[in-house]
Amino acid sequence: MTSPLAPRLCLSLLALTAAACGPAQPAPPASGQVADLLITNGRVFTADEQGTTAQAVAVSGNTILGVGTDAELAALRGPNTRVIDARGGTVAPGFNDAHVHFVSGGRSLGDVDLAGLTTLREVQAAISQFAATKPADAWIRGRGWLYAPFPGGSPTKAQLDEIVPDRPAMMTCYDGHSIWVNSKVLAMAGITKDTPNPPNGEIVKDPKTGEPTGHLKESAARLVDPVVPKVTDADRRAALKTASAYANRFGITSIQNAGGSHEEMALYEAAKQAGDLTVRAYLAFSATDATTEADVDRMDEAWKRMGDDPTVKTGIVKMFADGVIESRTAAMLAPYEKTKSAGAPNLTAEQLNRVVAMLDKRGWQVEIHAIGDRAIRMSLDAFEQAAKLNPAPARGRRHRIEHIEAIAEADIPRFGQLGVIASQQPMHVALGDMNNAKPSGPWPDNIGPERASRAWAWQRIRAAGGRLAFGSDWPVAPLDAGQGIWLAATRITQPGGPEQAMPMPGVLRGYTIWPAYASFEEHRKGTLAPGMLADIVILAGDLLTTPPAKPTDVIVETTIFDGKVVYERGRP
Repeated sequence: MTSPLAPRLCLSLLALTAAACGPAQPAPPASGQVADLLITNGRVFTADEQGTTAQAVAVSGNTILGVGTDAELAALRGPNTRVIDARGGTVAPGFNDAHVHFVSGGRSLGDVDLAGLTTLREVQAAISQFAATKPADAWIRGRGWLYAPFPGGSPTKAQLDEIVPDRPAMMTCYDGHSIWVNSKVLAMAGITKDTPNPPNGEIVKDPKTGEPTGHLKESAARLVDPVVPKVTDADRRAALKTASAYANRFGITSIQNAGGSHEEMALYEAAKQAGDLTVRAYLAFSATDATTEADVDRMDEAWKRMGDDPTVKTGIVKMFADGVIESRTAAMLAPYEKTKSAGAPNLTAEQLNRVVAMLDKRGWQVEIHAIGDRAIRMSLDAFEQAAKLNPAPARGRRHRIEHIEAIAEADIPRFGQLGVIASQQPMHVALGDMNNAKPSGPWPDNIGPERASRAWAWQRIRAAGGRLAFGSDWPVAPLDAGQGIWLAATRITQPGGPEQAMPMPGVLRGYTIWPAYASFEEHRKGTLAPGMLADIVILAGDLLTTPPAKPTDVIVETTIFDGKVVYERGRP
């Protein structure tokens, strides 16, 4: 690892690229160059694969001008240069969350937060107190409930009726794959004991009476859509603006939105034009087994129109291969514990292969939600089949699998062999651990200790030659990148075990350069080097020397986006 005091300076005339500037090539400042922003006295983690560190970073406009020691960059300081003293803290590329649902996350900030509550009493108290503060709201909405607080891992309408009897109430599970509604919502939506389960969904019903319990899984949650108040464009614009500012608090300067529509693309483009977007967004379209060539034609048109814009771009399509382990909707190779069911994939292998091959032929990157070992294998098979059928796209293949919670041993090396990116969310491990509370523990009790031993096996996938990208899945898990950094570095919770803990340089790359690679953007962001975009986070303390011992130990002091300070701790 290069010493921050080594005689080294990388400077740019803004025409140089990061690749043209080697970390060990001192160069004097060009005449007349002055930095707009200078970060000094830091432990600069450049995130390059050589492990280069430094002490200072200079910024001109929205581009990094130089990286070196305080003394080397002093000549770039002018009378109007803003100087930020990092006070020995970590200076890193802005964090890049490789998997979020950004607008829904922004909207959830106005709902009752049930995240982390582990008893039914706590859950009910939070909803009751929230409802009391919203007497004029027609609906009471919340998000984040775990399965563990409920007997049998399944909430009931009676538990919600007890605290919200007079208004419709709807609470979304932390994983986003189930909702919990009261009797008012069931009646409004016309859901009765005679209502059949929709494809890929389940209306949970009382085994004695046949009446719906208020727990709606997967696609059954959409049965209430006709009666839920419609989200307006103004609601979405406000949510996106709120989410952007919220992300900056955690050092996040780039996000990768997992699934969306043409309307959502337009929303981001408008926010960019209005100056409301303080993150760079890589936006995925959504596809299903029903997606046609005509649908892809329309996506192609949008991709061409948007181009390779550094702030808002597309080029990726999201698919769902299965559900989640907690509700036994993830597709497994063998049955769940104490049952004959192994879950069912959302698509047949033939359907998945067809859509993946169609998109791959057009040059699209494909990301597939696959949690169970059967769904993971089907997804890898689909990518392998597409590579056999189609010539490689001009930009190459960087297909991805999202989540990868329970993988079969034989499939771990296939990520490296096929060049498939493992996009994982460290805080899901903590949520899985919380969902193992007794007497009901859906994760990992649903799949047993042998399969749980390979849970979220990011270190094993990397050791076998696979590439990683880390994210949050917000609002499923907290957006706070610091919590994910803590867990990825310690892996002190189960399932999966501490052998999956990663050294801090790898963890930080998992939130910087590796997600940039996952969105085909490692040439302009994800590392601190001359010519790269000036997206930077300054943290309190040196994480490389003292890794976080608890999730609150990663403290963001300053976030810089596009060369501008967008967040400072302690300031509104």
